[in-house]
Amino acid sequence: MLKILIPTIMLLPTTWLTPHKNLWSTTLLYSLLIAFLGLSWLKMPSETGWVHLTPYMATDPLSTPLLILTCWLLPLMILASQNHMATEPENRQRTYILLLTSLQAFLILAFSATEVIMFYVMFEATLIPTLFIITRWGNQTERLNAGTYFLFYTLAGSLPLLIALLLLQNSTGTLSLLTLQLTNPSPLTTYADKIWWTGCLLAFLVKMPLYGAHLWLPKAHVEAPIAGSMILAAVLLKLGGYGMMRIMPVLEPLTKELSYPFIILALWGVVMTGSICLRQTDLKSLIAYSSVSHMGLVAAGILIQTPWSFTGALILMIAHGLTSSALFCLANTNYERTHSRTMILARGLQMVLPIMTTWWFLTSLANLALPPLPNLMGELMILTSLFHWSPWTLALTGLGTLITAGYSLHMFSMTQRGPLPSHIIALNPTYTREHLLILLHLAPLFLLILKPELIWGWAT
Repeated sequence: MLKILIPTIMLLPTTWLTPHKNLWSTTLLYSLLIAFLGLSWLKMPSETGWVHLTPYMATDPLSTPLLILTCWLLPLMILASQNHMATEPENRQRTYILLLTSLQAFLILAFSATEVIMFYVMFEATLIPTLFIITRWGNQTERLNAGTYFLFYTLAGSLPLLIALLLLQNSTGTLSLLTLQLTNPSPLTTYADKIWWTGCLLAFLVKMPLYGAHLWLPKAHVEAPIAGSMILAAVLLKLGGYGMMRIMPVLEPLTKELSYPFIILALWGVVMTGSICLRQTDLKSLIAYSSVSHMGLVAAGILIQTPWSFTGALILMIAHGLTSSALFCLANTNYERTHSRTMILARGLQMVLPIMTTWWFLTSLANLALPPLPNLMGELMILTSLFHWSPWTLALTGLGTLITAGYSLHMFSMTQRGPLPSHIIALNPTYTREHLLILLHLAPLFLLILKPELIWGWAT
């Protein structure tokens, strides 16, 4: 564990002490080395169970894929931010990279924590760098409003979780994930127990976000700079799903009855946010709402608690992380050239940037879950397990899948096809940096087709 965590922490002084002309190249190379070193976690000595155990941290088949995704994303964020940060003063550039690195350190500690309270503290700590990134480096005047939404939604959701965890510590005597799964589940019969159950899950459902508590997400995405959008879509939303999977064994007898309204909200959210996407004019907002739609499927999969749906949820989380992050990068390359996120003002770009259109096409297909990509594998697993749980869910999930295909193709055709608007006269050519950035998103996605058991989680 420490062979990844210590280099990540040492990246903080490196960022401050590197000469300015080498700042971006040094931090990029260093973070890429950490990302490649993180791939060693994929080598699991045992099929299930905990490995790399230290007194406070460990990895298991559930946390490993999310840890590797976290490490993989830092170099990609540095790569994506280079262009629009070039005009900033030197100390602000250093602070920006510092915040991204600290975010990675917090996320590694959150995903590898064996104590639930440590997970909670790191879960909250990720708020601080993200809030700074959104409110200081955001694009529009609305960014302070977006930061306020982000902060208060997450805090209001997670304070009940803290009280619920302290009550759990009081009743079981432990908050270690290693022993919590072995404790005898209590009967949980009173109304107070039902409130406790809701308190445990509320923070994670707001973070995912569940439809109904999702209003902070499109705001935060639209106002955040590119690195903020990438880390939000790819990793921070997954903290919610990961936390739910971890806390589920403790909530055992109650979940069967109490999860109904949340599953209905999640599946209704898949259809509703998909329909919102069909009417969006803002490109970043469209991608943000599609994240809510995909995470609704993940939430439903986790709440019905079958091994098959847990596996599907984990696969979809990893695949969605790579896909939506790539979509935000592509939207950013368009924005840097046309200075507009409105799709109707920046269309027909296939005429000018044909190679970029190829990347758009592949990423849009990944977003609508084209076979044989892991996106489809995760969605199919969740769909089949939901269908076994109740055949009626097929109406909502099937409709949601159709709408997803509709808005993904709509997004592609609006941005790439059609006549070039007359106000677009001179565009910069695409850079090798941008092609490398999208390649590093899509390559893992396509390689996972060959060996999907790396992200199957516990169900191997």
